[in-house]
Amino acid sequence: MSRVEERMRAVARTPPVRWLSEKGWPVVADGAGTAWKTVWGVAGPVVLTVSGFGWAVLATTIAAIVAGAVLGWRELLVIGFALLAALVIAVGFAIGRSAYAVRLDLALNRVVVGERAVGRIAVTNTSTRSLLPARIELPVGSSYASFHLPRLAPQAEHDDLFGIPTHRRAVIVVGPVRSVRGDPLGLMRREILWTDPTDLYVHPKTISLGGSSSGFLRDLEGVESRILSDNDVSFHALREYVPGDDRRYIHWKTSARTGKLMVRQFEETRRSHLAIALSTNRSDYAAGEAGEAEFELAVSVCGSLGVQALVEERDLTVLTQTSTFHTETGRLLLDGLSGVEQTERRETVVQLAKTTGTAVPQASVAFLLFGSAVTPTQLQSASVHIPLGVRVIAIASKPGASVSLRQLGDIALLTIGELSELPLALRRANS
Repeated sequence: MSRVEERMRAVARTPPVRWLSEKGWPVVADGAGTAWKTVWGVAGPVVLTVSGFGWAVLATTIAAIVAGAVLGWRELLVIGFALLAALVIAVGFAIGRSAYAVRLDLALNRVVVGERAVGRIAVTNTSTRSLLPARIELPVGSSYASFHLPRLAPQAEHDDLFGIPTHRRAVIVVGPVRSVRGDPLGLMRREILWTDPTDLYVHPKTISLGGSSSGFLRDLEGVESRILSDNDVSFHALREYVPGDDRRYIHWKTSARTGKLMVRQFEETRRSHLAIALSTNRSDYAAGEAGEAEFELAVSVCGSLGVQALVEERDLTVLTQTSTFHTETGRLLLDGLSGVEQTERRETVVQLAKTTGTAVPQASVAFLLFGSAVTPTQLQSASVHIPLGVRVIAIASKPGASVSLRQLGDIALLTIGELSELPLALRRANS
């Protein structure tokens, strides 16, 4: 037997190498994955600390040193080592322990447009050693505020007060607070997040409508509809008895006088339910800044009507072409209105009326809110989609205009120029 045959038989008797783990993945891949996690756990924070500009400087440094050594250009070597020195110095700015306890406090989480929103950041050194100076950054919406954090002794605390502009209705995300270490050139930037983001609601301005001036239905038993019913509280007429009618509603005196059984006929009543439909379609408002002013006025009108309805403990539905707001409390309603924005969708006030009629067919009063760009023809088309028996009041927001009232078929059209004119306008519509 040759040596080759002996080696082949020896290999055949050797047990196979266990290349696969119990889960079916290659053992080599498992080992490589574990090694990668270990390496990334150490190198990852360092790699992520270097900014994009820092990586560009590092690449330029290597290229300059290599080119200078190969080509013998001292100028390139000087540039390369100068950039290398800048990178080494940047590392010194980025290193350092960060053992902080950070608190972000807002004086109020909900303010009205124009009110002052104030917050506080408190940073405490929780370690047993002093900490080097750092910078604290606080994102506020699309911008951020920066605060200098001085050197802190053990258990020392440093706090800063800040103000948030609230000149416009919005939902502003404040935070998370982050500590930043880095060099002045921006080669390295080390960030650590310390808090969760907090929402600041900037509510629209509202006005009290004062119960009797609100124009809402004040009948505790509801409002009469044109639908006849055999069982309700609003008497309509008498008719002859039909087999199957409830005998409790037989009018015996009339039956005795006419010699025929006569029963009471009623009109259905419905519980007072207010529907407020706010158009968010940009085409329902004027163009440019005038349209934005009209939309803000319409949002304020919506909030005022909704809060008044909730104060009077009435059923309420507030909606736009695409969404419905939470109306369990006035706070939730105003929170939702804080973030509503105009859209470029094609659904005009006509589609809004159709959505309202479908979503709230049992409403007793429906308000349609829009800007100055809506025409009387559009309103007449919109009225077709409102169920019969629902009182419709349309309010056109046009800053600077005088209060006016027009009747367009079954729709009462109010035009207001300021939020303060809303109670007067509603009294006119309710007279």
